[in-house]
Amino acid sequence: MRKFKTESKKLLDLMINSIYTNREIFLRELISNASDAVDKLYFRSLVDETVKINRADLRITVSFDAEARTVTVSDNGIGMSKDDLDKNLGTIAHSDSLEFKQSGLDAPGLDDVSADGDIAADVDIIGQFGVGFYSAFMVGKDVRVVSRAYGSDEAWAWESDGVDGYTIKEAERASHGTDVIVHLKDDTDDESYGTFATQHGLTDLIKKYSNYVRYPIQMEVTKSRMKERPADADADAAPEFENYTEVETINSMVPIWKRKRQDVSDEEYNEFYKTDFHDFEDPLRTISLHAEGTLTYDALMYIPAHAPFDMWSKDYKRGLALYSSGVLIMDKCEELIPDHFNFIRGVVDSADLTLNISRETLQQNSQLRAIARRLEKKIKSELATMCADDREAYVTFFKEFGRTLKYGIYSSYGMTKDTLADLLLFYSARQQKMITLDEYIADAPGDADAIYFAAGDSVERLANMPIVTTVLAKGYDVLLCDENVDEFCMMALADYTPKDSTEPDGSTKAWPIKNVGAEDLGLTTEEEKKKAEEVTEENSGLFDAMCDALAGKVKKVVVSTRVTDAPVMLTTEGAVSLQMAHLLKEQPGADESVPEAQIVMEVNVEHPVFDVLKQAHAAGDAGKVKDYAMILFDQALLVEGLPIADPLEFAQRVSALMR
Repeated sequence: MRKFKTESKKLLDLMINSIYTNREIFLRELISNASDAVDKLYFRSLVDETVKINRADLRITVSFDAEARTVTVSDNGIGMSKDDLDKNLGTIAHSDSLEFKQSGLDAPGLDDVSADGDIAADVDIIGQFGVGFYSAFMVGKDVRVVSRAYGSDEAWAWESDGVDGYTIKEAERASHGTDVIVHLKDDTDDESYGTFATQHGLTDLIKKYSNYVRYPIQMEVTKSRMKERPADADADAAPEFENYTEVETINSMVPIWKRKRQDVSDEEYNEFYKTDFHDFEDPLRTISLHAEGTLTYDALMYIPAHAPFDMWSKDYKRGLALYSSGVLIMDKCEELIPDHFNFIRGVVDSADLTLNISRETLQQNSQLRAIARRLEKKIKSELATMCADDREAYVTFFKEFGRTLKYGIYSSYGMTKDTLADLLLFYSARQQKMITLDEYIADAPGDADAIYFAAGDSVERLANMPIVTTVLAKGYDVLLCDENVDEFCMMALADYTPKDSTEPDGSTKAWPIKNVGAEDLGLTTEEEKKKAEEVTEENSGLFDAMCDALAGKVKKVVVSTRVTDAPVMLTTEGAVSLQMAHLLKEQPGADESVPEAQIVMEVNVEHPVFDVLKQAHAAGDAGKVKDYAMILFDQALLVEGLPIADPLEFAQRVSALMR
């Protein structure tokens, strides 16, 4: 037995047990090696006239023997000599593919060869580290490699149990190429290695990891068919079936994302989406991107028609499938998609990625970041086009995924608003439809200089609230926000600069975003302020009494300059509104540290109820003033759609008032 040419047995143990995290990728690695071997032969045929091969005959074969517990990967590629086996398999981390790739760059004759897109002049070889082969020992207790180099009459067999060393002996093989035979380990309580020696198990792994290897991957598969009925058979007899075998190409070979957009029908794109991403509905949009330059890659992305069932769960994972030269590297690469576009499904394929030794992650995250920036711009552009040109489809999209865009602004503290703000839709109280912030501004009256919104639990309730109707009465629109994240999103936005915001002097105008529940919206005239001050001074005793009655509930009681059809309404001072305070208290784990809203009760002095309050105060009936103040406060909370502290006490006060 020959010893491995590395001093350390620990290195071999590292290759087998530590570098790879998923046992099933052994098949991906062996198929990738087989693809490299076929590539090398094809490449040689392009530069060496003595190498005569038919491109259509090149293939990879996968087979299994369930009884013998073996899995075999064969190719008719360049093959290996005795010395090649010793050098490539006897030396851990030696990569013949890497040497070939480096030397191939200067191969004579390449400049005059057209590989019609199949193999580029930069030699697209998958394996570079020389460790993928050893992943076979994750599932195999013994691995045998039989190979015959192209142009040689000799075949050699390399064999090892992956422990200390290996043997190389003469063997027989009918033609050039390589067979890798993996003898599977015995099953344990934790691992069922026998599943790899099944038709279903191997087919699934090929489709998952190697579906787009550019050569046919063939298997002899067992199928069932109905037996032909004899002429004299009973017509009512149950049909009989028989099994038969045939060789079938398992992989697709040509990825749909590498084909030109004009060469692929919408039906083909939709079918790929539904099949690969397990959806029953066609996507809303398909985004195809082919980038060339410093980093060359192909991307195919989809905007789904509906959110997946687990999208809002903590287990949901965003990301695109990442391929390198048609071989799956990561099922969901999170770095390719920002969190605010986590609904995007799709794939990215690049031969330029610098992979780590296990080919499961990348060595250079800067490459991913460069791709991610381009993809984000492309997604944003597609959504903006949909919003402008197909509003009905965009409204459908926004109902499913608008919350994600809003949360993206909030969670980034407004850092993403330049990307996302013009994609937002809100319900317009005046136009009674979903509109963008740009459309709000375009429809605003000439003296408007702010965007007004109200937050609550439903559009219907918000539309009838006094704080909304009073702003509408002044001629300004109000955006009705009924999702929990809306108010936090608006706070993070703070202001919005419309697309066409350039003033005559060249400056840009940012529109502040204001909650109509705030105490001062800047809509009060000087005359209204003066009148309110006079009424406040005349009734200061009443307001003090009401404030005392509501101690701990309101910060102050003031004369309202805007409410028209309700006796009172509640506004707030500071950043925390009534709705926000309620949401914060409802969060899991909320405690006394949750900030309280600084509530202001605004009294409508034109309402008949105010006369009743004045009479009670003038009569010195402090109890009645307190009861009235408490009832009005709770009533205002109910109008806001918020809970009251003590419903029983509220009911008793109303009953007493009725008596």
